[in-house]
Amino acid sequence: MFEQLANLPTSFSLRACWLFPGICGAVADATVTIHAGRIVSLSKADAIAPVIDLGDVVLLPGLINAHTHLEFSELPAPLGQPGMALPDWIQLVVAWRRERTGGPGAGIAAGIGESLAGGVTALGEIATEGWALPHAAPPGYVTAFRESIGLSPERAAMCLDASRGFLGASEVAGYLPGLSPHAPYTVRPELLADLVALATETHVPVAMHVAESREELELLRDGRGAMVDMLTELGAWRADAIPPGARPMDSLRVLAQAPRTLVIHGNYLDDEELDFLAEHGDRMSLVYCPRTHDYFRHAPYHDLAKLSKRGVRVCLGTDSRASNPDLDLLAELRFVAQRAPHLPGESILALATTNAASALGIESECGAIAVGRRADLCVLRTSLSAARDPFELIWDANATVEALLIAGKLFQGGPGPAKRAT
Repeated sequence: MFEQLANLPTSFSLRACWLFPGICGAVADATVTIHAGRIVSLSKADAIAPVIDLGDVVLLPGLINAHTHLEFSELPAPLGQPGMALPDWIQLVVAWRRERTGGPGAGIAAGIGESLAGGVTALGEIATEGWALPHAAPPGYVTAFRESIGLSPERAAMCLDASRGFLGASEVAGYLPGLSPHAPYTVRPELLADLVALATETHVPVAMHVAESREELELLRDGRGAMVDMLTELGAWRADAIPPGARPMDSLRVLAQAPRTLVIHGNYLDDEELDFLAEHGDRMSLVYCPRTHDYFRHAPYHDLAKLSKRGVRVCLGTDSRASNPDLDLLAELRFVAQRAPHLPGESILALATTNAASALGIESECGAIAVGRRADLCVLRTSLSAARDPFELIWDANATVEALLIAGKLFQGGPGPAKRAT
């Protein structure tokens, strides 16, 4: 496979047994023609020599992972135990960061390698202190959201200055920039408003963890609980920073003013808040991290079919190896297919393709195999010889990513770290 795709000319065509464009259903015995890194035709009649027959494989759009924390990618197993409370897990994260030597660089590089090997051609990453993009990352591969945590006025001012510097360095550093006020319980309202204003001024997306846990809702509503105890122990709590009786909707109203907003998790958003996301669906997306959600044993996630009917745009993220066995986005899709058997396969695939591209603001380039789009392609080898529903070929647990093309060029992320049992 790699020999066939190495040293590709400027123009060529690929033939595959199955094509899943991402904007329609499956196409059998399909041909994709590429010129100068872009898709120019999906018609056999327009094929250009050389026509490379990939054989009995599935051709997908490059997958898009909307939410990652790559710094944890060297962890051999998730932190803590399944079902633990989020405040207790956060304390483990803080302790792990304090004990880590050498900064986040090695983890970020490992995470990008694993993501490439898993068929991911773009991802949204939360960039914390010391974050830097490895040289091996393809150009424009990462949308990096600079994280801000600040409950005191002094800390908020520092975060705003650091965010401006991060945005200014993006073009030279090679990442697509974004901003991430961490969560409603770690960012004072004034800082949230300032960051959204900065994002609007500079036309960059915003990502924020919202309604992730019941403990968060208790803190916002009552100003007490396990989350307050955790922040107090870390020396970060400011009781005057969060107005009494606050709720996730307060943050959503501010976030709706940004050019694009990714609402991360949203596990405990209520009906009014979900309706608000639907009303602002042109620029707001909900990011579901299925196996992380399962790891914490949260309440069952929102019905994805009902969310879609409601008009909420949902995309997928792997979160991190601190709460997930790996960064396998295909495994997330298969998890959804198992838990939502009545959701059409096309809708499931969209969670990691078209929906994710729109969430990150890169839909003109990525997320679908369509004329004019960048030739980001995932070649999947399935163990099934036939299926009643072609999408079962993708959900096959034994299917493997054989090759990945970004802008019409072969990228071998190298074998990712060994998979661990869930």
